Amino acid sequence: MFSAKPFRHRSARTAAVGAVTAAACATVLAGSAAAIVNGSTATESYPFMAVIPASAPEEGLNDGNCGGSLIARQWVLTAAHCVQADGLELDGIVRVGSDHRKSGGSVRKIDRVFVHPGYVNGDNRAPNVDDIALIRLDRPVAQRPVRMAGRTGRPGTPTRILGFGTTVDTAFAFPDRLQELDTRRGAVSECAPGYADRTRLCTISTVPGAMACVGDSGGPQIRRARDGSWELIGVTSGPGAPNVPCSQGPGLYGSVPAYAPWIDRTIRIARTAAVG
Repeated sequence: MFSAKPFRHRSARTAAVGAVTAAACATVLAGSAAAIVNGSTATESYPFMAVIPASAPEEGLNDGNCGGSLIARQWVLTAAHCVQADGLELDGIVRVGSDHRKSGGSVRKIDRVFVHPGYVNGDNRAPNVDDIALIRLDRPVAQRPVRMAGRTGRPGTPTRILGFGTTVDTAFAFPDRLQELDTRRGAVSECAPGYADRTRLCTISTVPGAMACVGDSGGPQIRRARDGSWELIGVTSGPGAPNVPCSQGPGLYGSVPAYAPWIDRTIRIARTAAVG
């Protein structure tokens, strides 16, 4: 039903956004962790925002990261390529609930990771498949989790993406402060043929020359619920078209409603196993 493995400090290697040279930012989102280009500093608090520190020494990246979303007090949802495959080395911790990349919030160790069994890395030539993973923290945090949406909303629905990724197309320039970008659900036809589908959401920026890039992978795409709170609809996965700079978009996001059954089942089985 799922792949689970205990975490060993600095031993898990991932293809998180950032496991490429800055010059290759045009294709970085396809199989690595990405950051927001031409976004703006966060305008409010997002207690569910998580940052997963990582590095890729062989690529000259010694201070990178992936993103994630706190969906339960001890569980963070992220992209599968942020926790599996060759590439970045995770530091072994997750920071939750801070608008600063390297300070504040609650810091917890990674206890175990669960990768969707159907995950396939597109390797910058195709979209990632089943690019979803869960991280179980070594102990709960006090921050309030984000609610997972029951529906993604129709094309045109206003959304927002968050991240600590690089803010320029051509260099590793990770911001200290959390960045946000207003976006919308795109139609399947607004991404390249074969990219968007039931499990992968096409995402379009409402700001010219802006989109997720190196360091944002695994981070949240959110929308307003009827009660005014934020709810989670997507997980940053990669670009919505091949061979385009990050800033030109579109972006591709794993659909949280589509993967909700796997997420709920994985957490339930893991909790049962822990009790047993």
